[in-house]
Amino acid sequence: MNHHRPAAWLMFAIILVALNLRPSMAAVGPLLSAIRGDIPLSFSAASLLTMLPVMAMGLAMFFGLSVSQRLGEQRTVLLSLLIIGLATLSRLFIDSALALILSAIVAGIGIAMIQALMPALIKSRFPDKVALCMGVYVTSIMGGAAIAASLAPLVMVQTGNWRAGLAVWAGLAVLALLVWCLQPARAISRGIKRESVITRRRAWLLAIFFGLGTASYTCVLAWLAPYYVEKGWSEQHAGLLLGFLTAMEVISGLAVPAIANRSRDRRAILAALLLLIIGGFCGLILAPAQLALLWPCLLGLGIGGLFPMSLIVALDHCDDPQQAGGLTAFVQGIGYLIAGLSPLLAGTIRDRLGSFEGAWWALTAVMVSMLLMVVRFHPRHYTRHLPCPG
Repeated sequence: MNHHRPAAWLMFAIILVALNLRPSMAAVGPLLSAIRGDIPLSFSAASLLTMLPVMAMGLAMFFGLSVSQRLGEQRTVLLSLLIIGLATLSRLFIDSALALILSAIVAGIGIAMIQALMPALIKSRFPDKVALCMGVYVTSIMGGAAIAASLAPLVMVQTGNWRAGLAVWAGLAVLALLVWCLQPARAISRGIKRESVITRRRAWLLAIFFGLGTASYTCVLAWLAPYYVEKGWSEQHAGLLLGFLTAMEVISGLAVPAIANRSRDRRAILAALLLLIIGGFCGLILAPAQLALLWPCLLGLGIGGLFPMSLIVALDHCDDPQQAGGLTAFVQGIGYLIAGLSPLLAGTIRDRLGSFEGAWWALTAVMVSMLLMVVRFHPRHYTRHLPCPG
C-alpha cells in the first residue's frame, strides 16, 4: 500500500507542474484584441507572443537535461516553476509590447527545463505505465491551456484589466511549488550521450514529425480565438471556443494513449488522429459559422491525441530511460523550433491576405505530408533505425 502512495503523490505533483506549462501562452489569444487596443501590436508582432516562447522552449531543451543533471530533478523543477511564476506575475506591470514578449520568452525557458526532464522521469518512475502516465502528463499540460483560455477573459471582465487576465496564472505556479517541495529529493541521474542521437536519421524524422504536429497546436492556440473575433464573435465566446477545443484535447490526450497501450504498433492511431485534424481545418475554412463546435471538436481530438502519441512513439524506440530522455529532449528541442515558426507564418499570412484561411490551408497540407511519414513507424524497425544501448 505504501509503495503506491508515493507513486500517486508523485503523479499528482507532476499533474500540478504540467498545468503550469501553457497558461502563459494560452491566455494571450482570447485577450489579444484588448491587448492590441492598449499596446500597438500587428498580427505578426502578436504572433511572437506564441512563437518566441516556443522557440525558447526548443533551444532550452538542449541545456535542460544538463541543468537537471547538475541540480537534480527536485531543484530543476523548483527553479523552473519559480521562473514561470515570476515571468507570469511580471505581466501585471507591463506597458509595452517588448516587455510582454520578454515575459513570454522567460516563461518559455522555465517551461522547457521541465519538459526536457519529464519524459525520462516518467519512463524511470513508471516503467510499466509509460503510455498512460505520459497521457496524463500531456493532458495536464493541455488542461492548463484550457483553463487559461476559458477563464482569462472572465478575469479581465471582473477586474477590468487584461494584465490581470495574464498574470493571475502565477497562482498555479505557487501551488505546484508547494506540492513539489514536499517530494523527496532523488539521486541525480547519470549523463546521456547525445551525439549518438543527433547523427541518426530516425531521430530527425521523429523530431520533424513532433514539430509539424505541434505546429498545428501552437497555431490554433495563437489564432483560433482571433479568427472567430474577426468573424464577429465576442472575446469571451471566442475564448470559450478555444477552451472547448482544449477540453477536447484533454479527453483525447487521456483516451488515446490508454487505447494505444494495447499494441506497440501506433500507426493506425496516428493516421486516424491526422485525419481528424485535416477534417477540422477543412471545416474551419469552408464552414466556420455552421457547426462551429464540430470543427474545434475534431481539431481538439486530433491534436490532443497526436501530441502525447508522437512523444510515446519516440519513447518506444529506447528501453533505457536515460537514452529515451536524451532522445525525447532532442525530439522536443528540434520539434519546438519547427513549431515556433507556425504562428509567425500564420500571422504574416493574415497581415498579407487579410484573413487566416490561407494559414489553415497550409496546415492542412502539412497534416497530409505527416500521413506519409506515419507509414515509416513500424515497431519492427525501431532498433534497426535507432539502436539504443540499454
